[in-house]
Amino acid sequence: MGLKEIGEFGFIRRIQTGCLVRPEGVVKAIGDDAAVFRPEPDRLGLITADLLVERVHFLRDRISGQELGHKSLAVNLSDIAAMGGTAREAIVSLAIPEDCPLAYLDAFYEGMKKLAGKYRVNILGGDTTGSRADLTINVTVIGSVPEAQLLLRSGARIGDIVCATGQLGDSRAGLQLLIDGVDAGEEPWTMLRRAHVRPEPHLEEGRMLAAAGGITAAIDVSDGLSSDIGHIAEESGVGVRLLAEKIPVSDALKTFCTRFDRGDPAAWALAGGEDYCLLCTISPDAADKVCAAFAEAFGRPLHRIGTIVKPGTFEVIDADGRAVPLEKTGWDHFR
Repeated sequence: MGLKEIGEFGFIRRIQTGCLVRPEGVVKAIGDDAAVFRPEPDRLGLITADLLVERVHFLRDRISGQELGHKSLAVNLSDIAAMGGTAREAIVSLAIPEDCPLAYLDAFYEGMKKLAGKYRVNILGGDTTGSRADLTINVTVIGSVPEAQLLLRSGARIGDIVCATGQLGDSRAGLQLLIDGVDAGEEPWTMLRRAHVRPEPHLEEGRMLAAAGGITAAIDVSDGLSSDIGHIAEESGVGVRLLAEKIPVSDALKTFCTRFDRGDPAAWALAGGEDYCLLCTISPDAADKVCAAFAEAFGRPLHRIGTIVKPGTFEVIDADGRAVPLEKTGWDHFR
């Protein structure tokens, strides 16, 4: 049995079960012309959308349906995390080609629902249509944040400490393994592949940082460290100095770079993307307190990787202490 046999509305009925995990505030979920819910009082609304296109953002023959469903929602949840927010509702739209099996779509929603359940996010509906060629996925997530705790890219100030909530570069290495057809069924390759196909959004980390105070700017690492810290610099009107030796890279990435002659892991991490940890800048008088609170809450360090400096400086200090221009080598959709 396939999509032709069950039709659009049969498919909607098929995926409807399990989409509503937090009924409070929801008046109408899937099944009408629009979803209806009550916004939360005394909070700012957040809304974000991401489009994933086959052969541009993913290779369907190298990622399972469950992994793709997880990732499609995770990339949106990461945007909410970067604003210090709580994710609440999701809208999912698909353009489905004829050669996409129903079993793959079932697995897609299984992966998405599992992640949505973890963070108490309702899937309230969306749209489905046919596609002449590729599977195309559009996810919109609605969230909220207390007004006083909203995190933006534009608040960094000279002297602030640049920090990262996780390791960098693993996802890029995982993608390279997939492109090269390397068997990722054993460690450390399994870890790298997982970082790419099943990223974990740092929602709890974002909320903790927003509530802690002292965070002046934040962004999630989707385009790559060099590009994303550049976004903060541009929006804030400041410069950046990163320390190569402080960039958090995993042992798996170090092994990957050695085995496949990929050079310096820190350089690889700078140019990587889709890590979906958070970058933030912290006022220097709050940095020690915030880092200690983060370590206590999550059992791992908040990595200090650089400082905010005067405008016009955009550099990384290499292992030999030399200042090297920091090139924006991350992902750009149109280059």
